[in-house]
Amino acid sequence: MSNPADLWKRYNRYLCRVPELGFALDVSRMDFGKDFEAQMRPAIDRAISAMARLEAGEIANPDEDRMVGHYWLRAPELAPEGPIRAEIESMLRSIREFTQEIQEGKTLGERGKPFRNLLVVGIGGSALGPQLMADALGSADDRMTVYFCDNTDPDGFDRVIAGLGAGDTESLAETLAIVISKSGGTKETRNAQLEIAAAYSKAGLNFARAAVAVTGAGSRLDEQAKTEGWLRRLPMWDWVGGRTSVLAAVGLLPAALGGIDIDELLAGARAMDSATRQTEPLRNPAALLALMWHHAGQGRGAKDMVILPYKDRLALFSKYLQQLVMESLGKERDLDGTIVNQGIAVYGNKGSTDQHAYVQQLREGVNNFFVTFIEVLRDRDGESLEVEPDITAGDYLSGFLQGTRRALHENGRESMTITIEELNARTLGALIALFERAVGLYASLINVNAYHQPGVEAGKKAAQAVIELQLQVTQALSAAGGRPMTAEAIALEIGIGEGTETETAFKILEHLAANPLRGVGRQAGATPNETTYWTSKSG
Repeated sequence: MSNPADLWKRYNRYLCRVPELGFALDVSRMDFGKDFEAQMRPAIDRAISAMARLEAGEIANPDEDRMVGHYWLRAPELAPEGPIRAEIESMLRSIREFTQEIQEGKTLGERGKPFRNLLVVGIGGSALGPQLMADALGSADDRMTVYFCDNTDPDGFDRVIAGLGAGDTESLAETLAIVISKSGGTKETRNAQLEIAAAYSKAGLNFARAAVAVTGAGSRLDEQAKTEGWLRRLPMWDWVGGRTSVLAAVGLLPAALGGIDIDELLAGARAMDSATRQTEPLRNPAALLALMWHHAGQGRGAKDMVILPYKDRLALFSKYLQQLVMESLGKERDLDGTIVNQGIAVYGNKGSTDQHAYVQQLREGVNNFFVTFIEVLRDRDGESLEVEPDITAGDYLSGFLQGTRRALHENGRESMTITIEELNARTLGALIALFERAVGLYASLINVNAYHQPGVEAGKKAAQAVIELQLQVTQALSAAGGRPMTAEAIALEIGIGEGTETETAFKILEHLAANPLRGVGRQAGATPNETTYWTSKSG
């Protein structure tokens, strides 16, 4: 453990502040040596220069030959081309105008009543950002109650529809739906859209009269919305990735409709962008974060990132960062094509809850992580009850943060602390921008493309292959005319042989048999290969 006097000096030296945002980043309890700064200076200087070129419009996503422009969303004047600036400004105007129409009752639900519920349909970056903002900044007096469909789980659809008042026509009639998909072909989002539209139809409502599309121009969803006369169509662009789209229409439209001040969100992100253009790393919080990630993980993601916000409203922040960090940095190959298997695993929930969950392991178990504490100084608006003389619940929350930080340091566990004076739209926008830029800088340090996701696309293709195999399996069962067959027999029948594909066929059959309405019977055997299946449906 460091000498307390030395630790105080180190704290003073390495505390990075952004006064206009009430923000500070303390990295003094990361165990880097005195030579680390000098050793990493050339690399971080190159990363900062690369970020400047990215903002100026250089192709930063070479695999897809695209610019990367999410920073222009909060500063359209920085866009390298006039048409891009005009598109951003047009999007913002459309969001403000549509929100005003909804809030003033100029656009009403099909039954002539104002919209009081908002249903966001999307997945990944098309849901995580809006979810974070709704949870962090929502309040009981919000203009609309926000719900999410962010998967292709039938039970999940039922829960959301029930929450909206399934069978209560008026509740659905007062629900505005936003469908978010850049391509319009994302299966999870399409399935959710079909399920939700069916619920509207069952209630005697026209889904198009309550629907908004956020999608790419000319996409399948865009064409559907245009043909069916949806209420609005808002853009998504190739130069904004899903995980960095929270400050585009993807996140701003749900936020504005939910009563969140989107101008303050954008202002906070813009202010953090400005602070993180500093060329001096110790004064640049994003550069400092990226350097600490590099130090902790030895430049190869050797340690996990644990996010511990001591604020209930930031409980979803770690989930949001999982996608931003892991999808951006988790790459098999670097920009030179060399296999590197890079990435940083992210997990966390909130303090002090996690002190009763996994902090025990953090202090005494495998030292394979570093912690990022997030401290919010203001407890609440208004006066707090004293739970003990001169002590409030918020004092305890702060005490648990400081105590956990100290306990980890005493046991040689590294941590850093982000402090904001209060949580509001401006500071949330700043936190989003901070981590976006830290990801970009760290990607430069390890020479990977942070702006594509080939692994995600591989998973989608593999899933589609399973769906196609299922159709062959069910056709073979139907052709058998009710005769029981094993998975292996079916696999041989459709010409896929033995091995992995037979196992996939078995899993498909198990799923179908577990859902009685699918019409597949099952007789369990002693082993998977002895289990038989049949259907009453004839081919």
